[in-house]
Amino acid sequence: MSPRLDSADLGNYQSDGFLYRRALFDADEIDLLRRSAKEDKRLDDHSFGRNDGEGGTVRLSLWNHPGDGIYGAFARCERIVDTAEQLLGDEPYHYHSKMIMKDARVGGAWAWHQDYGYWYGNGVLTPNLLSVFIAVDPSTRLNGCLQVIRGSHLCGRVEHRLTGEQAGADPERVEHILKRMEHLHIEMEPGDALFFHSNLLHRSDQNRSDSPRWAMVCCYNAKSNDPYKDSHHPRYTPLDRLEDDAIRQIGARRFTETDPDKLSSDEVGFLDPNRDASAKSLEAGQQ
Repeated sequence: MSPRLDSADLGNYQSDGFLYRRALFDADEIDLLRRSAKEDKRLDDHSFGRNDGEGGTVRLSLWNHPGDGIYGAFARCERIVDTAEQLLGDEPYHYHSKMIMKDARVGGAWAWHQDYGYWYGNGVLTPNLLSVFIAVDPSTRLNGCLQVIRGSHLCGRVEHRLTGEQAGADPERVEHILKRMEHLHIEMEPGDALFFHSNLLHRSDQNRSDSPRWAMVCCYNAKSNDPYKDSHHPRYTPLDRLEDDAIRQIGARRFTETDPDKLSSDEVGFLDPNRDASAKSLEAGQQ
């Protein structure tokens, strides 16, 4: 059964800008995701890098529609989608998902940013979107865990500019926000999940450890927040939810099916990195 949020959960999300769910996925479920991702040649072939402006590069793969495979089983499962619906106060649809592959010793950083700092230019009128960060590997300070500024979503949309090949929030404003609000390192175990508001300021450091820090991030928009124009991410598309046990069923099929044609429906439409224009769109305003 999908957990129902109580008034304290909703109040914490509204005040903090995030909601932490420990062990949202159990060890067997997250192992299916980890094995699938790290053995997935398509995921690796479609990965691309984003210069972090600090001498490192973040590697990720991104796709718009969840698909029928293991990635879709996570993005469409009731325990995520039902929670997203309660937090958004509206029907959620899948805006996109990505696998962030912060590899040992070489994984780059993410600058302080808001997701809405990227998505504002896509024709999304309000920040009623959220992301769900799912730890695939242990996520620690040493390997570049997610960092957030508690309550920073209440600052509204901060101006963003290019930082390397990423959209970074105005550093002067971030500096002063950090003086008034709490800076947290969100260390997570595999299967933990963090739901967070699209205006929550967050970042991560480079991975200088010997341990990888892979994470899957599923992003959702509210139906009533349907963008007014087309972009490289989808407009409202109804999301077909799956019961939670679909993760085990679909994951098991991935490792027992021998006919690749029967797995063709598992494929997601990976986004061409040249079409990922959210950060690049800031270039014109900086010239």
